[in-house]
Amino acid sequence: MKKIIRDIEFLTDHDIYLFKEGNHFNLYEKLGSHLVTSGQTHGAYFAVWAPNATQISVIGDFNEWMPGINPLRVKEDGSGIWEGFIPGISQGCLYKYHITSSYNHYSVEKADPISFYHEISPKTASMVWDLDYKWDDELWMKNRKKKNALDSPFSIYEVHFGSWRRVVEEDNRPLTYREMADQLIPYLKEMGFTHVEFLPLMEHPFYGSWGYQTLGYFAPTSRYGTPQDLMYLIDQLHQAGIGVILDWVPSHFPDDEHGLVCFDGTHLYEHADPQKGFHPEWNCYIFNHGRNEVRAFLISSALFWLKKYHVDGLRVDAVASMLYLDYARKEGEWIPNMFGGNENFEAKDFLCRLNQVVYEEYPDIEIIAEESTAWPMVTRPPYMGGLGFGMKWNMGWMHDTLDYFAKDPIYRKHHQNELTFSLWYAFTENFLLSLSHDEVVHGKGSLINKMSGDDWQKFANLRLLYGYMYMHPGKKLLFMGAEIAQREEWSHESSLEWHLLQYAPHKSIQKWVKDLNRFYKNEPALYELDFESNGFKWVDCNDWEGSIISFLRTGKTIKDQILVVCNMTPVPRYNYRIGIPLNGLWKEILNSDAKEYGGSGYGNLGRLNATPVAFHGFDHSLSLTIPPLGILIFKAEQR
Repeated sequence: MKKIIRDIEFLTDHDIYLFKEGNHFNLYEKLGSHLVTSGQTHGAYFAVWAPNATQISVIGDFNEWMPGINPLRVKEDGSGIWEGFIPGISQGCLYKYHITSSYNHYSVEKADPISFYHEISPKTASMVWDLDYKWDDELWMKNRKKKNALDSPFSIYEVHFGSWRRVVEEDNRPLTYREMADQLIPYLKEMGFTHVEFLPLMEHPFYGSWGYQTLGYFAPTSRYGTPQDLMYLIDQLHQAGIGVILDWVPSHFPDDEHGLVCFDGTHLYEHADPQKGFHPEWNCYIFNHGRNEVRAFLISSALFWLKKYHVDGLRVDAVASMLYLDYARKEGEWIPNMFGGNENFEAKDFLCRLNQVVYEEYPDIEIIAEESTAWPMVTRPPYMGGLGFGMKWNMGWMHDTLDYFAKDPIYRKHHQNELTFSLWYAFTENFLLSLSHDEVVHGKGSLINKMSGDDWQKFANLRLLYGYMYMHPGKKLLFMGAEIAQREEWSHESSLEWHLLQYAPHKSIQKWVKDLNRFYKNEPALYELDFESNGFKWVDCNDWEGSIISFLRTGKTIKDQILVVCNMTPVPRYNYRIGIPLNGLWKEILNSDAKEYGGSGYGNLGRLNATPVAFHGFDHSLSLTIPPLGILIFKAEQR
């Protein structure tokens, strides 16, 4: 495809002014490489920020990679931007910047920081490419405000692209973007997920980083196809009614020589002092979030994916590492702020500005923080003193709940608080409950193998865990493989264990997740008031001796009531009385111990009538049979 973008506007004085003050948020339209026409000659315009370079030339397959043939000129406005036009350049030409600097006699070949496409790794050149694509997702884009609203259902399927499914017959290769559209979309629709979240698809040199060591902040990885191929996948997802969230990493970047590090011979993108600019745990560099041009670069990247790729949200990785100067550092390895504390005010200001800018331009998307500490008001607006995110992963709930389910049921009565503690803070933030990739790697084992007991108990516990998560306030996220009870710890080098679905216990777990998604999406009581305390009410959280909890979920309509009862022991309970707020018939909608889910079949024959026996502070109650390691979900019949 040889498409030429015509009439591109080159850098103006206003562009330079905005760039210097850190408020140019469409840098991808001005910097990088762009196909243009100049009279009867076509070619490409190049622009790159490198204020400390002494000479820059474009090298590529069009000039035998020879420096000096196609030099760029530095603008005389103090911006540090170098630019130039090279005739004859066409779609697909490979190039790099050859940069020399007086600092330490520096000479290096760099990929373009704002390239739209790169060579397939391990090759490192940028590629001249245009992003022309005809979208067919107008209906989704018109209505996505409701789909992404905080009072709408969010059931996210988290996917690592290269290992969801592989083509065994062809050297075990990953699927392409277009193949993924053919296979993933029907699966998501069948399973009932509302959104898919991809681990970073931005270009990254090391596949084993899962994308979290990003270098191409404006380029999808070429491992799976072209930019237009990814656009096609997102387009098809939208047409199927499925939202798309991309992981995005504005915290750190790797030390590959062709990347951002020491870009012009100086610490341009990163802090010069390693106590602020180098991450000891991840062996990578930290962005200088206090530098105007760096802020403009990163915010431009965020907006780029929203505008050019129509994504519905960004999950911002490693926010805690940005907010704390001493993150993963020992005493003496970090520099306190001006008040002597460990808060990184520059990063905080950057995150506030990021969220302000993004939500002003795209109020119908969500920015989600992976933030693992008690930093206050992560999901509150900056004008209130918050960071301005739409949602935040609830890492506390995840850790406490998984620790609880790993315990033998005989000891759980001593740890009831681990199960119930999350409700003390559940409405202080807009929380998303995540059972993510981080919980099934690095020796942590798979979710099924985290559960206590023999094989039957493990599957019963897993069904109970998923049921509890879907009924608990907060949006939902499951990492791929969790829905089939994958046995092995996740590996990025191989496909999920799809063969397990030939066995009844795994097939039953998949059906349970499918039915949970269906019920969740159809019941406003489970999502409308996720972030408001009046959407949740304990019936009883004090039966620690029996390890039983019960609670109510309520929607905006007060008669819309869901009753949830969980038995965390392998002992069935008979004639167990539960107080309820409404008289009449209560239907047993879901029972994790039903035989269709691989359970033992204990239950209440699908329905119970309330009796006028006061209990738990209510005027009426139900007498239940509660299955072993089971969750019961009742709905009051509308009258």
